[in-house]
Amino acid sequence: MLYKSLAISNPDDLIFGTAPKPVVTRNYGLVIGGGTLYPELNFTVPAMKLEQATLKEMYAHYEQIAREALKRAGELESPGVVLECETLPQQTEFPEWSETIAKILLEAMAKENARSGLKSALRFTPNDNRDMIRPPLMRSGYHLERMLDTFERVTKAGSDLISIESIGGKETHDESLIKCDIAEVIFALAVLAARDMKFLWDKIVDICNKNGSIPAGDSSCGFANTAMVLAEQKLIPNGFSAVVRVLATVRAIVAIESGAKGPGKDCAYENPYLKAITGNPSSGEGKTAACAHLSPVGNIAAAYTDLWSNESVQNIMLLGAMAPTSYMESLIYDCRLYNGLKQYGHGKALRDALVRSDAPLDSRAFVFAPQNVILFSKTIVESPTRYDAAKNVSKVVAQTILDAGARGETRVSKPETKYLQKIVSTVDALPSNEGEFIDKILKKIDKSKLKLEEYGL
Repeated sequence: MLYKSLAISNPDDLIFGTAPKPVVTRNYGLVIGGGTLYPELNFTVPAMKLEQATLKEMYAHYEQIAREALKRAGELESPGVVLECETLPQQTEFPEWSETIAKILLEAMAKENARSGLKSALRFTPNDNRDMIRPPLMRSGYHLERMLDTFERVTKAGSDLISIESIGGKETHDESLIKCDIAEVIFALAVLAARDMKFLWDKIVDICNKNGSIPAGDSSCGFANTAMVLAEQKLIPNGFSAVVRVLATVRAIVAIESGAKGPGKDCAYENPYLKAITGNPSSGEGKTAACAHLSPVGNIAAAYTDLWSNESVQNIMLLGAMAPTSYMESLIYDCRLYNGLKQYGHGKALRDALVRSDAPLDSRAFVFAPQNVILFSKTIVESPTRYDAAKNVSKVVAQTILDAGARGETRVSKPETKYLQKIVSTVDALPSNEGEFIDKILKKIDKSKLKLEEYGL
């Protein structure tokens, strides 16, 4: 663990639009985390075959998305916007497709800047295709090479921000979630995923630094968001999902230790803890992400974010406009309200209202209350190793939720209570040494699902 203290230690200093270490984008000098909350539009093509024969249609969708959404942003006089393009698997497999998409989006940004003066930035997020073969090859092979080529091409094309939702550790994590086995979850996140993050992000940062893009950050979407959705479907307890949410921070911070500067990706709900620890700005999504997934954190997710996103919306026609344009308008109006209240000295009151509207209703929201963000972040940085951080924060989160439930500060059901108590007792019984812990877990899991050598084990 490289971070030993917090960049933000006072809960009152956690607020949307402002970060201790703002970043300035390469194309139009957008300052993210410098005091203003900006919208970040996340979009994709409608359901269609992606193949050589449909390339012209695919490219036309991206041109239309950017042209119409940016035009609306200019008409609404947004002080700035960010576009995020998450590639689909085929677009990572054929890096030249991603390169063309990046150029199309950047050209649309330039045209709108010339027309209305709109400042914009492009975040490009290649899909991690390494698990398209099983067990995955994490450190070599066709899919890694194509993914790195995609990073190379889109950074050279001029993308401002680079992110990914990397998948190292998912070979064991998904089954561990279903079993609600906190020891195996710690193994997946703090042992496997963290090692893969170090390998991958050293490469991403090198590519970004060489080509002038900002290495923004990773997302634990495939881990903690999976837990959130499983809890939403009543397949695992809310409290277990809440613990996994915070625990995912020990994985995600590795990108920043390798040189990522933010803003963290929209679906990285661990961003409040990363912001408190590192000072990097972040993106967030909540109620405006309902087009992609449902969640219990629709308001509180905006409390500390520096970009406000909609997750991913398809380019389909709604009554008002194409969906990406409609979502751009919604995001701009949210940001206009938040920035206006902040300007008139009511930013903290709004932040507290966002927190209080969600935190008492669900433990998955309660873990984002400002005092908890600081407590859990402090627990992580005060731990001597990543393994210790994973153990310590899991226990602290579980006990904090239990205590809050007993005081009536948030809802904790009887089944949740049982699982939270089990987390505390399980963590207490784990070995103090990481090597012993790894040996113990390897005796339990199905080792045919992963290649240990791909994690340096």
